[in-house]
Amino acid sequence: MHNHMFPMHKRVSSLMVYATDLCDSGCKHCLIWAKRPVTHLSMENIEKIMKSKCIHPSTSVGLEGGEFLLHPQADEILKWFSDHHPNFDLFSNCLKPENLIHSVEKYKPHRLYISLDGNESTYLHMRGKDGYASVLHVIENLKNKVPVFVMFTLSPYNDFNDLAHVAEVCKKNNVFLRVGIYNNIPFFDTIENAKQSFVGQYKNDEVLTYSKVKELREDKNTVESTSSEKKSRAINDNDAFNIPETIKEFKENYDYIKLYKNWLSGNLRLKCNSILDSVIILPDGSVPICQNLSIKLGNIFENSLDNIFNSAHTKELHHHYSNNCNQCWISYHRKYDIVLYRTFEKYFGKRATAKILGYYKWDWNDQLSLKETIGR
Repeated sequence: MHNHMFPMHKRVSSLMVYATDLCDSGCKHCLIWAKRPVTHLSMENIEKIMKSKCIHPSTSVGLEGGEFLLHPQADEILKWFSDHHPNFDLFSNCLKPENLIHSVEKYKPHRLYISLDGNESTYLHMRGKDGYASVLHVIENLKNKVPVFVMFTLSPYNDFNDLAHVAEVCKKNNVFLRVGIYNNIPFFDTIENAKQSFVGQYKNDEVLTYSKVKELREDKNTVESTSSEKKSRAINDNDAFNIPETIKEFKENYDYIKLYKNWLSGNLRLKCNSILDSVIILPDGSVPICQNLSIKLGNIFENSLDNIFNSAHTKELHHHYSNNCNQCWISYHRKYDIVLYRTFEKYFGKRATAKILGYYKWDWNDQLSLKETIGR
């Protein structure tokens, strides 16, 4: 509410720092690992960012990559956050489990986010490395020392059986589950068209190599011309979109997945409020407006984060895209909006919520509340 009322004096609630694009994985849904040359955001620049007036002690900072722990100054950065801004989260693929366990025990991040996208076979074919056992090893060693969030990306390279498997892993170990859905995020250099692909379409296809990625990039226009028949199946095939019952136990994730088809078919519309207080910084210093669009607000090598985030130019961009975009279903942004609208509906009802937050709809019938739309 503060950032709505004072658009040129906004505060950052969530800062995601992609400190490096160096990665030791080989994922199909994210091709950061194939970027050349490799770029790092230095410790000195990260410390400068953290001194910005728009950053507060309550600002949640995510340290990501690539694989963050491969950053040449990873240890130094973690120590600085541990000493000066303990409200930070660490993201990892767990491929170097002992290094990760040591870092978490030493520097004690607020939360640990780790990736697990299916069972052992799916993990290998989707992520290109045999890291399934390493993830379980990390969970077992850290689940009682720090809140562990297991991140699952629903994609053309896995399916709902894999989601059910990961949900059971989370329940067994009493850790959190955070589901995302595959999107074409520019920084990730994705290949498959997210809107025209369907869940499990390429499950257990061959593992990607660097040379294969180069070939796919050259042929990207062909790949993106997926037929309208496949797009129709993505939206309407109930067998391909059969959400496991166990996901209902993870409310935030269930609502997000359940509403995906409504958004994909064009029946759902929400304003994007997250961009008003969430900031992303890439290894080259650029500050995109969000994870989905290529529009840059500025670059921290050329201007301060305060001047970038609270400039008149950013105010105009925020106002336009917050009200008119609705182009993605990226969990970092859309879960924020789902929770926001759901909470307002709970206390004020749908009509009052629309007056407060602006016109929105969960489905083709814009009179339906969220509870009526998802049937719970």
